[in-house]
Amino acid sequence: MAEKKRTHWRDLFLLLVGIVLGMTCIFWEFYSQPQLAPLRWKTRMARATRLAVGPFRIHWDNQGRGRERLSITHRDEPKRVLWQSVAGRGFVAAAKGREHVEEARGSFFIRDRRAAFCEGQTIDSLRRTRGGAVLRGRLRCQKRKQDLRYTVHFSAPHAAHLRFQLSVSDPSYNRVFLRFASHAREGFFGFGEQFSTYNLKGRRLPIFIMEQGIGRGAQPITTGANVMARAGGDWHTSYAGVPHFITSSMRSMFLENSAYSVFDLRPEHFAQVMVFSSKMTGRLVYGKDPLSLIERYTAYSGRMRVLPDWIHKGAIIGMQGGTKKVRTILHKLKKMKAPVAAFWLQDWVGQRKTSFGKQLWWNWELDRKHYPEWEALVGSFRKIGARVLLYINPFLADVKEKPHHRRNLFEEAKQKGLLIKKHDGKPYMILNTSFSAGLLDLSDEKARSWIKGVIRKEMLSIGADGWMADFGEALPYDVQLHAKLPASKAHNLYPVWWAKVNREVIKTDKKSNDIVFFMRAGYTQSPKYSTLFWLGDQLVSWDRHDGLKTAVTGLLSSGLSGFSLNHSDIGGYTTITNPIANYHRSKELHMRWAELSAFNTVFRTHEGNQPSKNHQFHSSDETFAHFVRCAKIYAAWAPYRKQLVKEAATRGIPVIRHPFLHYPHVRRFHHMSYQQFMIGGEWMVAPVLSPGQTRAHVWLPRGTWVHLWTGKTYTVRKGPWSVSVDAPLGQPAMFYLESSKAGKAFRKRLKQLGLL
Repeated sequence: MAEKKRTHWRDLFLLLVGIVLGMTCIFWEFYSQPQLAPLRWKTRMARATRLAVGPFRIHWDNQGRGRERLSITHRDEPKRVLWQSVAGRGFVAAAKGREHVEEARGSFFIRDRRAAFCEGQTIDSLRRTRGGAVLRGRLRCQKRKQDLRYTVHFSAPHAAHLRFQLSVSDPSYNRVFLRFASHAREGFFGFGEQFSTYNLKGRRLPIFIMEQGIGRGAQPITTGANVMARAGGDWHTSYAGVPHFITSSMRSMFLENSAYSVFDLRPEHFAQVMVFSSKMTGRLVYGKDPLSLIERYTAYSGRMRVLPDWIHKGAIIGMQGGTKKVRTILHKLKKMKAPVAAFWLQDWVGQRKTSFGKQLWWNWELDRKHYPEWEALVGSFRKIGARVLLYINPFLADVKEKPHHRRNLFEEAKQKGLLIKKHDGKPYMILNTSFSAGLLDLSDEKARSWIKGVIRKEMLSIGADGWMADFGEALPYDVQLHAKLPASKAHNLYPVWWAKVNREVIKTDKKSNDIVFFMRAGYTQSPKYSTLFWLGDQLVSWDRHDGLKTAVTGLLSSGLSGFSLNHSDIGGYTTITNPIANYHRSKELHMRWAELSAFNTVFRTHEGNQPSKNHQFHSSDETFAHFVRCAKIYAAWAPYRKQLVKEAATRGIPVIRHPFLHYPHVRRFHHMSYQQFMIGGEWMVAPVLSPGQTRAHVWLPRGTWVHLWTGKTYTVRKGPWSVSVDAPLGQPAMFYLESSKAGKAFRKRLKQLGLL
């Protein structure tokens, strides 16, 4: 008993220490805001200057008395400012920095020590160049006798893109800053997958992909995960952060850099961008509304391919447990006449028990002992028109202790020198949960060719129609790569390489257009290669930091950055069993998550990392029936979904959209993160995201809207108008514009199916 008391007080003490440290970090981050130094200029800059770079106009306005500023406009809207410096204040700065990076199970902790800061900016000249313009000047530095010279080159590679390249003359100044005017009410949206909030104004946002963490601020789980494994994450940690934003003022910008960057949006009247480099390259994007800004941004990032028709048929059933268990569930689904698109058998390689629960053997070959009579099982799927999906990631684990393995892919890759290495030339082993694994060096063409061969032989040849291409966010910061590219620049690029490898595999297959792989990690140009995304490992909770609500926020934010086809695990994934607090999936959570997913691009289940602790769709007759109902709802709006998927492929616009995209001037929508969303431009959905609720509240913008389940119409003349409706299980609040042909067809189809 005494030992238990000591353990209790120790756990409580560690919890309090974690909370204090977390609050200290928040306090320091909040109050260490950037400051603006006065702007100086040479005599030759006394007059106003106006230069044309393609369709863009660069203005230097010198009105004296601290009102000097640089502005950028577009010829189509000459009075609207796309970018502007703060009057009388410098907008370029630089510093020397040395980062200290620590890694723990895919989470990264970056501290930056800066010295010799340079921000006393002088503008010397602004001149035309062949194909563009160049701004030159100097920065006054601490601990440096001579000023540091800087240049900003401007060009227009696209009718809607103004490219800028900011560099300093001394590469040892490896931190460059760009500052620009904003205003207190300007919302900043996008930045890839952001899970905690949609509007990032007032935040300091680092862009460096990593594990999202367990809890991400929700307590006590975040502190517990940090104490045990430094795995709690933070509000900004993301698998797919992207240095790209759109604002409520219809301004947009992105960086081409792959190094660590920070967007400091805390100051009311300006914003600051910093990158770990002596050069910052980016683009301003011109567009008149959010949809055109997304379309023009995705001309650079790439656009996702059209999904195959089979995926719209119904549910993708995520199963583990082997042939017998899968056949049992298959029989029940057939009996319930559930629409099934595919079976996703994550554990096709066999399972191992770890400190985190049930995980897979990371050795990409079929475990025939776990899945006997494989060919017959695949044949059973084919009889009902269902596909087979598998799982892979770029890690390889040594399986010498695993019985019945035929190949040890880790040893093969190690002998061929295909794994990432430490600086001493030895393989770099990365701790996952309670085991370590090697990571493929995808900067090496030999490694890329080898793993593509593994996918073809071990997956496609046994009937795979697709797979989860997991991970991609864990490249260590101190790794030695074959391509000699510094890890500081390669880290954010690794998931793009991983997506490209998978895409190249399916391009060479005869059923290329029918194969789908889905990823969680990503960066700027991941949409160019990936066929589908999912939001990663949400906690099996209702939480807004890491749970059901984040499955909406992440979906909506990522859509602005080109992740147009995205979805989440039904019910979440991360399951925790702990004496302080359990996080197990409840029946109600599963049912509400299934309703949300019925109105998403893809409807896919996951058992979670501790299946026996979680409520599954087959855990009770009530849940099973509800799940089948949701799958039928999902299948019923396939025609409209296919139309939107084609639009995503041609324009880059997401299927699931934040209301801001269609109603950018409705300020109420600027501050919504997860409360409601649109499907295309005609439907509005307000899912139930909190336990015990049976009513939903939605803000309807101007127009005549029809409530799906009752047919009642709501005419909003000025908008937005708050509406409250019943939302019992099985009937999430959904409205469509009265003029929507797709909405009318959907309601008709639901009646035919007996669901209305």
